[in-house]
Order: sequence, then C-alpha cells, then structure tokens
Amino acid sequence: MLTYSFTNIGSDSLYIHLYKCIKNDILSGNLAAGTKLPSKRSFAKNLGISTITVENAYAQLQSEGYIYSMPKKGFYITKIDPPLYTPRSTPQPEAPKTAAKRDYLLDFVNNKTNPDNFPFSIWAKLIRETISDKSEELMMTPPCGGIMELRRAICSHLKAFRNMEVEPEQVIIGAGTEYLYGLIIQLLGFRKTYAIENPSYQKLAQIYKSYQVTYHAIPLDSDGIDINVLENCAAQIAHITPSHHYPTGIVTSISRRYELLAWASREEGRYILEDDYDSEFRLSGQPIPTLQSIDQSEKVIYINTFAKSLSRTVRLSYMILPKHLLDTFYSQLDFYSCTVSNFEQYTLARFLSDGYFEKHINRMRTHYKNIRDSFLKAIRKSSFANRTRIYGEDAGLHFLINIETGSTDEELLQIAQKHNVHISLLSQYYIEPLGTIPDHTLLVNYSGLSLEQIPTAVGLLTDIFNELS
Repeated sequence: MLTYSFTNIGSDSLYIHLYKCIKNDILSGNLAAGTKLPSKRSFAKNLGISTITVENAYAQLQSEGYIYSMPKKGFYITKIDPPLYTPRSTPQPEAPKTAAKRDYLLDFVNNKTNPDNFPFSIWAKLIRETISDKSEELMMTPPCGGIMELRRAICSHLKAFRNMEVEPEQVIIGAGTEYLYGLIIQLLGFRKTYAIENPSYQKLAQIYKSYQVTYHAIPLDSDGIDINVLENCAAQIAHITPSHHYPTGIVTSISRRYELLAWASREEGRYILEDDYDSEFRLSGQPIPTLQSIDQSEKVIYINTFAKSLSRTVRLSYMILPKHLLDTFYSQLDFYSCTVSNFEQYTLARFLSDGYFEKHINRMRTHYKNIRDSFLKAIRKSSFANRTRIYGEDAGLHFLINIETGSTDEELLQIAQKHNVHISLLSQYYIEPLGTIPDHTLLVNYSGLSLEQIPTAVGLLTDIFNELS
C-alpha cells in the first residue's frame, strides 16, 4: 500500500498534497505504467484521511491524464514517457534585462505631471458616479472606435476650442498615439511612402521602421516642413506637427499650411497626418487653427492625446478620420477591439461634458505659464545668461537654450550626467544628418518642475555650463 506523510505540507490542501505526491512518483518512475492504485476507501483508511480527499486527488490526476479508470476495476497509471533532458552544447544568451531607471535630481527630458496637479478628487468622484450609473454599459464590449458618449464629448470639445466640425463616427479612440499610428498605416497601406519632419520625435521613425514602411525625413525652414523637398521626395503621407513642432518649437505659417493642403489635393491617395499633441498649452496668444479646420478636400487625419493635458499615464488618444475613409476603416479594421477600458472612457466623457476638462486646462495653463516665466526670469538673471540664447518658449511645454561653448554635445551630455541631470540636445532629434545641425542646444521640458525647484534647476545648469570649455 502506498504511504505518504501529511506533515509539513505548507499551504497546500490535503488533496493537493496527495495529488502532488502521486504525480511525482509517476514522473520519477516509482509508479510504473499500468500499476493499479489502491481503492479510495482503503487508501483513505491507510493514510488516515477522508475518502473525499482521495477522490479529489484521483479526479485531478485523471483530468490531467496521469491516471485512468476502468469500470468496476479501479484506477491505473497512464503510460507516460517524459522527454529526456539533453544539455545544450552551446551556452544560451541571457534574456535581455530591463534598463534600470535612474533617479535624476532634475529631468528636463520626460513629460511628467506633478501629482499635485492631477484632479484626483474629481476623477475619483466621476469614477464612482460612472460605476453607479453605468454598471451595465461598463460590462459591454465597446465599438472598435470607442464608446459613443466619449466620441460625442470630444466632438463638442473640438468645436468649442479648436473650431472643428466633426461627427462622432469620425472619432477613433485608442490607447496612445503610437497605437493609432499603426492603425493609420494599416488603413492607408504599407506601400505608401511617409514623410516625417527632421528633426523629429525619434520614436516616430522607429514606429514606421517597425512596420517596414518607407519614410523620408524632410528638413524644416522657418515656416515649417520644407514644401519643395516634400514635393520631390515621392511621399504620399506627410506626418507633421504644425501647431508646435517638436523639438524646435516652429509654428507652421498659414501660407505653408495652405501649401501643404494644396500638395495633398494634387494627387489621389495623399494625406496629411496632423499631430496636435500639445495645442492646449500655447501660452502666448490665441490657439493656432488646425489644418483639419481649414481642409476642404478631406485630406487631413487629425491626431491628439490626453497624455499631455492630463497625464502621460492616461493612455487615451484619438484620431479624426475624413468621412470618405470611414467605410474603409470599418470594413477592414473593425475586428480590432477598442484598446481603452470602458471605465476610463465613460469617466473621461463626464470629465469633458461636465466642464471639468476646461477648468483643468485653464488652471494648468496658468500654472505652466507661471513656471515658464519664473524659470526664464531666473535664467536671464543667471551668471550664464550672456552665453545663452532662448527660443521656442511661446508654444508647448518646453523651450530651447543655445549655449556658447567650444565643447561638443557629447561632452555636454557627460557633464550633465555627472551632475545627475537628465537633458537632451537638439542634435539628438535629427533622423537623418543635414548639412548643419545646431550644436549645444538644450531642450528644456519644464512640465514636471515646481516653483520651488527653479533655484535648484538654475544652480545645476550653472554648474554644468561652468564646466564647459
């Protein structure tokens, strides 16, 4: 009769412990194929446990195929041939390790939201209301484009603040703009040639490369993307940030906007991807009208995100498709599930419709303007002020500082690392090399800075610049 100990079984239940003991004996060969197991009653009596415990252990072993039963005869061991272990002749490479995140004294690169600035109490209230009022809807699968309530709220917001006439069916919700870029590539076609700005957000080129589509990096002039180079590069899709170019801060002029729309209209299959990623934070003057709002030929696909206005951890973005592309989108891509949870969508819909988003943006615009103005004032009073030129400060949440120095950009980065300050330089954003790339020009993202940190920030920049040759 089989005998097993039931002392020190840890957190396992009795039947799980018995199941594991028998399974190990089967795999190790102690119980040979065809061996008959004791009857449940006699086995239970021998082990001093209940019959139901043995019955449950046998049932688990049978469901996994380790044993089988024969009517009126009992349970038998299944024939199992475990694979032989053969050591590999060559060492296997280690799995790639996740890069350790460094805690910088100051981070002028990454967008981040100070927890004090996120409307947690309002958001929590709206979540509670959503759970109470929308319990049935929360459990329903949303359309691939997102729930209609949020899409209508976005349309109302765009009409009020960007003068855009948009139907809810044109709005497609997605978990981040990077996901939406992938949908656009699938919608317009992998054989299309794309044009992106140079310099540009580096990840954009990586995304197009990962989808194995052809792209060209087009230089900028003072009015925006160079229209002459765009005309001659055989691209059908122009991916641009006209309201506030990242990273230079250039705002595409109205004349260049009409030139771009004319370029798109001249050939079938040409489109403009208008990325309006931080248009809410133009801190001087009126918001720049979108290309979509002046487009008469349905050539603009508009993209925006709530990552800048709320938090980068709120992975909720949207795009506005021209009406003539809707049938193609829904016939070819509606098998995709919406990538944003119903909880977030319904909560954000209320946040927009109840006026909280407008109040939040107005408050944050005032906050960021105070940070920017105080920071710039402190820089202009610093010991390095006469060696620097500041520009691009009127739109978005970053500006540029060009420093006079004989040091290289690599040396500047190394000095900043030594002082535990995270910086990026304009030269790092060029997708393809051009004739002249600006040296030692810092991008200063101040979205995560507080007023109290400004003296420290200027002090650290002073230390860094003082070490430059």
